[in-house]
Amino acid sequence: MSDSTTKTSPLHDKHVELGAKMADFGGWSMPIEYPGGGVVAEHAAVRQRVGLFDVSHLGTAEVTGAGAKDFLNSCFTNDLDRIEPGRAQYTMCCDENGGVVDDLIVYLRSEEDLLLIPNAANTAEVLRRLTEAAPEGITVDNTHGQHAIMAVQGPKADEVLQSLGLPTGHSYMSFVDAEWEGHPMTVCRTGYTGERGYELVCAVEDASALWDAVVSAMEPFDGMACGLGSRDTLRTEMGYPLHGNDLSLDITPVMARAAWSVGWDKESFWGKEALAAQRAAKESRLSRGLLVTGRGIPRPGYAVLDADGNTIGEVTSGTFSPTLKQGIALALLDRGVQDGQEVTIDVRGRQIAAEVKKPPFVEGGAGS
Repeated sequence: MSDSTTKTSPLHDKHVELGAKMADFGGWSMPIEYPGGGVVAEHAAVRQRVGLFDVSHLGTAEVTGAGAKDFLNSCFTNDLDRIEPGRAQYTMCCDENGGVVDDLIVYLRSEEDLLLIPNAANTAEVLRRLTEAAPEGITVDNTHGQHAIMAVQGPKADEVLQSLGLPTGHSYMSFVDAEWEGHPMTVCRTGYTGERGYELVCAVEDASALWDAVVSAMEPFDGMACGLGSRDTLRTEMGYPLHGNDLSLDITPVMARAAWSVGWDKESFWGKEALAAQRAAKESRLSRGLLVTGRGIPRPGYAVLDADGNTIGEVTSGTFSPTLKQGIALALLDRGVQDGQEVTIDVRGRQIAAEVKKPPFVEGGAGS
C-alpha cells in the first residue's frame, strides 16, 4: 500500500494483479520486479527477446506557440537546429552554474509544437523554469496525467508491435503518430536499455487495454513485464547516466562526459558560461566506467583508490551486471586516470579490484 502522498501510474492495478514488488521511485509507486525470475530474468528477456516497462512516472509537457523551438533552444544545452520535425533529441536543463536540473528528451513535432519528457522528480522544476522564462505567446503546458508511457524493448520489439498493427522500422531517435484500434498514440524510438525498442505514448484511458495487448503479443516470444530494477541494470551496462546519481546540480555535462549533448556554438543556453569555463579549465573529475575484477558489488558513494591507496574518485552508480556476471560501476575519477588502469573500490572497508573501462560494458542494439 502506498501512502496518500505517493503517486500511482495509470497501470498500477496491472502491476498489483501481476504480483509486482512495488517501491517508491521519485515519489511514485512503481514496479521494481515481478514474480517469475525477478531482475535477472527480466534483464535477460530484454537483452535476448523482449520486455515491457511501464514508465508513466516520466513527465510530459507541451511547449507551443510561435518561436517555441527557438525558445527551448535558448534554454536547453543541445542544439535543436540539428534535428528536423519527427526527430527526438537528448538534452539537458542546466542552472546558471552548469549543474544539471534534469536530462530529458525533446520531441520536435514542428517549430511551434514540441513534446518534452523529463524525469518524474524533476518535472515540476523544469516546467517552473520554462514558464518563468517563456515570452508572451509561448505556452508551457504540463500534460502529465493525460498520458501513459510504455517501453517495449528488445530484439523482438519490432515483431511485437507489428502484430498489433503499429509502425516499426523508423530510425533511432525518431517518432511517428499512429493508431491502435482507433486510438491515437505516438510511437517513439528512443529507449533507456541500449536495446532496439519503442516507447508508446498513449492517452491514460487507453493504457490498460494497450498494456494487455502488448503482454499478449509478447507471449510467442517469451517476453516479460519488467520493473525498474532491470531498467537500472540495463542502463548501467550501457553506461547511461541516471539523474541524481551520475548527473546532478553538482555533476555537470562536462563532468559526466556528455559534452556531445551540448551545442557549444549556440549563442546562448542556460549555464553556457559556466560550462564553457569548466570545459576550458580541464580540472574537474570525469565520469568513467569500472569493471570489477574481484568479488563484490560497487554502490554509489564508495571511494575509488589508486595503487597507492590514494582516493581518486567516487562511485556514482554501481550494480551487478546480469550479462557479465560481475560488478560494474560509473564513477567520477580524477582526470589523470586512464582507461585500463587498475584501481580498487572501498566496499565498507574491504578493497575490491576493478579496471577502468570505457562504457558500454555490453554492446546493445539500440541504434540498429
